Amino acid sequence: MADAAAFPAFAERVHAGLAAWGAQRLDGLINNAGTGAHASFAETTSAQFDDMVAIHLKGPFFLTQALLPLLADGARVLNISSGLARFTIPGYAAYAAMKGAVEVLSRYQAKELASRGIRVNTLAPGAIATDFGGGAVRDNAELNRFITSVTALGRVGEAEDIGGAAAALMRPGAGWITGQRIEASGGMFL
Repeated sequence: MADAAAFPAFAERVHAGLAAWGAQRLDGLINNAGTGAHASFAETTSAQFDDMVAIHLKGPFFLTQALLPLLADGARVLNISSGLARFTIPGYAAYAAMKGAVEVLSRYQAKELASRGIRVNTLAPGAIATDFGGGAVRDNAELNRFITSVTALGRVGEAEDIGGAAAALMRPGAGWITGQRIEASGGMFL
């Protein structure tokens, strides 16, 4: 995701792959690549910030642009944000700023692609027990207890929680939803 210059060649490979399957267009795109940068605002380096821009903002912007000719009219685009764009936890300023920017980008994409019936939304997960961030949410018992204590549903999220939410937003039955931010956090920090 960090190498936007590679996206045109990637789009050509996707096009060839579609042709091999007898398809012409993509019905959906989920922009979900990401890395974390845990550093206070005062200690965030320019290199860390640039990495966050490249992966979390520039990547989804230009990958979607490169794949736009392959997206079918009526396709769905889902950009992944974070609950950290709504609530604050010290040490995530750069990451959260990029996710906030992705939410704005999604609204602009929704407006500008609407003439083709392409729906664009944002899914904002809360704390999920995965390998992300070195697996801290999953593997750090103290962090897991803290998240559980501030989450209305009383547990950390699992990958299946986010997969189900993403699948629901990508279904044709969700066709009247566009330009929206949907948070899947179990009610974190309500």
